[in-house]
Amino acid sequence: MRKKLLIVLSIFLVIGMLTGCTEKKKEKEINPDAGKFKEEYESLNGKKNAKGLEHRTVSIPEDNPYTYVTADEVVKMIENKESFIVYFGDTQCPWCRSVIEKATEIAKGFNTEKIYYVKIWDDDHNEVLRDVYKINDDKTVEKTQDGTEAYYKLLEYFGDVLDDYSLKDADDNPVESPEKRIYAPNFILVKKGKASIKVDGISEKQTDSRGELTEEILKDEESTFEAFFTNASTCDTEEKC
Repeated sequence: MRKKLLIVLSIFLVIGMLTGCTEKKKEKEINPDAGKFKEEYESLNGKKNAKGLEHRTVSIPEDNPYTYVTADEVVKMIENKESFIVYFGDTQCPWCRSVIEKATEIAKGFNTEKIYYVKIWDDDHNEVLRDVYKINDDKTVEKTQDGTEAYYKLLEYFGDVLDDYSLKDADDNPVESPEKRIYAPNFILVKKGKASIKVDGISEKQTDSRGELTEEILKDEESTFEAFFTNASTCDTEEKC
């Protein structure tokens, strides 16, 4: 009888230890920034910006993979030859709010553990990362605000995948700009310190950043992010990227 009791107790002890380990593992895997990311994006649902335009309502899962970092931290990861995904965006950016749900859905489908998140603007929608330009009457481009040192380094490191900075005058005519640009949204895959792929996820069928996300638009977003996260999950070496 005593032997059976000891066996039973031993079984319960082992189960308890395994359960405790599992709980600790789950606790360790929780992303501490997930709640903050969800709260920031959903806090603008139904609200209007300074121009009176209503923000798109979005729903962000509680177990999202976004981790807040600074541009300086991204630079250090690049220089350390690390592999990662970084998302440049902002809660107030209407294009970001157009793609963030689909991007998160697909990322979770690929079991993406971490996406680093760099905010483009501060809470008052002022540039805190990038430089600012204006177009003069003679069509020349003038810089009115410098970007951060880290931003210029990122322009250099990401230059192969970034788009040219597109400026337009009062008549909506394009004006040549002197640099590349990190836009919002930009999702960039970095493999061993080298930028591999950049996507924004925006469908060519979407012409209004606050317009309805039709089934066709959402299919385009899904296709773009499927390809992006497929590459992120299967690209093992810099050469394959």
